[in-house]
This record gives sequence, structure tokens and C-alpha cells, in this order.
Amino acid sequence: MSKKGNFGHSAKPNQNMRIIIILFVGMIVGFFIGVSFPSFSLTKLNITSYLIRDFAINGNNTTDRSTQKSIENNSTRNQNVKDISKIWVPSNPKGAERLPAGILASESDFYTRRLWGLPNEDLASIPKYLVTFTVGYNQRNNIDAAVKKFSDNFTILLFHYDGQTTEWDEFEWSKRAIHVSARKQTKWWYAKRFLHPDIVAAYDYIFIWDEDLGVEHFDAEEYIKLVKKHGLEISQPGLQPNRGTTWQMTKRRDGSEVHKETTERPGWCSDPHLPPCAAFVEIMAPVFSRDAWRCVWYMIQNDLVHGWGLDLALQRCVEPAHEKIGVVDSQWVVHQSVPSLGNQVKDGICKNLTLAYYIFTCGSINNYFYSILIGATRGREGSMERGTIKVSTRVEYVQV
Repeated sequence: MSKKGNFGHSAKPNQNMRIIIILFVGMIVGFFIGVSFPSFSLTKLNITSYLIRDFAINGNNTTDRSTQKSIENNSTRNQNVKDISKIWVPSNPKGAERLPAGILASESDFYTRRLWGLPNEDLASIPKYLVTFTVGYNQRNNIDAAVKKFSDNFTILLFHYDGQTTEWDEFEWSKRAIHVSARKQTKWWYAKRFLHPDIVAAYDYIFIWDEDLGVEHFDAEEYIKLVKKHGLEISQPGLQPNRGTTWQMTKRRDGSEVHKETTERPGWCSDPHLPPCAAFVEIMAPVFSRDAWRCVWYMIQNDLVHGWGLDLALQRCVEPAHEKIGVVDSQWVVHQSVPSLGNQVKDGICKNLTLAYYIFTCGSINNYFYSILIGATRGREGSMERGTIKVSTRVEYVQV
């Protein structure tokens, strides 16, 4: 009996030790198994809401309405967690909020691309500037001379108002240029539709020029250097001063690189820092920095035709305007005043074309335009009053 008692007493510690060892080994194995699985979210499985709901229904059928409502809210909250897991970037452009930010391409350019090969074969060099001309084929020789003043640093974009595009292939540079055609449309129509700021964002400066400019004394690269040197956001080359219709501000000055202000006739400038005495360039050959053009583009109305008066409003897009808008004197052009687009309209531009968006400012400038337009519209239908909008069958005036 004593031996039997001793045997039972010695076996019990061995059994306890075996249990401890098994538990210890199980913990170690469980730990390694646990870390070997990828992490996952219980909220995605929505386990909590189902456990609570099953317990509430099966364990207590007398649950009151408030408890049921709490369970439903919990379920909805977990569902919302799943919705939040969807991609949603509020800072993305409108309509692209569901796209990852890294995949967005919100800006573009006019660089031509290969049909095959490698991306680095697209361009030998990447143009930094853009120049556009709104052209008719009759002015091809003048445009040919103008384009040759712009280096390979410029993308050339031609807007064709006469529908003739392939005819320009007689010029070698035309085969590399971008051509856009819409009959009898002005450059501001094209600019609003094809020069969106996100499309031209690759270019430091954008030239939006007429087709009738003489460029014998102009060099585009030197012009860019002067614009950067003098901090001009909106500019134009000086105009040959012997043209009777030229503003004082835009006339070229001998011995000067750039000027930013002038003196006009008495009463024309109530403030020497405002147009037309400063902060002013004409619309025939404006040059915009990337940032300035982003503002100007939004200011251009969809039905703007010739852009008369737009030059007076450009100063709204830079600050201080009288320092950042100017005329480059040492690189100058001649305005030849060839109304080739106007000739497509019966009896010329002054008889049947609507004067669209002649923008009035306030003060003495308003007085000036009042006197000018009274003479220009004498004998025509309709009338005009200062500071008001008057619309007739032929004449339209808009105040901003």
C-alpha cells in the first residue's frame, strides 16, 4: 500500500510538468503562426456588428427599441468605414476625386509625340515658349518671316481663319507646327477654346500675335531676356512710332530697353498708374507669362470677338500692374494694319461686324472712349451713353 501511494504521488508532478510544457509549446507555435499571417481589419469583415446583433436577438428577445436603434447605428457606422476605404481626394480636379493623386495628369502641352519608339525620342529639345498666329493663307509670306524670328525654343501654333492648312506645307517649319482651323474666327475665339491654362502650362511665356506684324527689328530670344530682366508679366514689343493710330504707351522709345508708363493727352489719365498711361499693352501682339495668362484666360468671355477694350482690363491680372506690365522698346515691330479677316465680311469690318465687348472703365478713360466711339459710330443704328450698356442691331457695348 505504501508503494502504491508513493507511485501516485510521484506521477502527479510529472503530469503537471507535461501540461506546462504543452501549453508553453502551444503559445510559441501560436505566436509564430499569428505573425506569419498578413494583417487584416476586423472592421472590413464587419464581425462586431453581426456578433452584437445576433446576441441581442437570440440572447434577449425583449430588447427595446432604443437598443435596436443603437445596433442599427452601429451597423451603419461600420458600413461607413467601408465607404471611407474608397479613394477620395478632395484636392483632385472636379470629376477626378476617385483617382489616386499619383495617376492624375491635369496639365498638357502641344508637344508632338511619336507613333512608335521610346518616349525620349519624342523631341530633340523641349520648347519653353509658345507663339500663336491667327492667319490666312494670303499672309503666308509675312508669317514665314515672323516664324523665322522664333527659335526652336518655341512651339509654333497657327490658327487658320480661312480653312487653308495643308497649303502651308510649302514651308518646312509648317510641317512641325500645330495647325487648328475654324473659318472666320478671331484669335480670341481660338484662345478661349484651345489655350486653356492647363493646356499651355508647360510654357513660360505665351505670345498671342496678329498676322500683320513686321518683325525686321525683332528677335524673340532677346525679347524673352528683357522681359525676365525687367520682371514683366504682360508685355508687347514697341510699335513703330510713326503710325498715327498708336497709343503713346505702346510707341517705341529710342535708347530704351523697356518702359512701363507714359504721358497721354490732358484728361486721359486720372491716375498715372492706370491705363492708358501705365499697366497697358495693346491686343495685337501681347505676351503673357504662364501665371498672367491663367488669369487673363478666365477673364475672356466666350462670345468675345475682336477683343477691343480687353487691353484696358489686363491690369486686373497682375499686381502691381504698373510695374509688371510694360513695352519692350529695343525689340520692336511694325503694325501693318492688314484687315485680311475683315475683308471676308461684306463691305468691311466697319459696316456689318458687331462691335463686341468694347469694355469701358471708369473716370476719364470712359470720357475718352465716349468721344472716340461717338465718332466711329456716327450715322449707325443705336446710340451710346456713358456708363451704361446700349445694344442695337449692330452695336454692342459692355461695361465691366
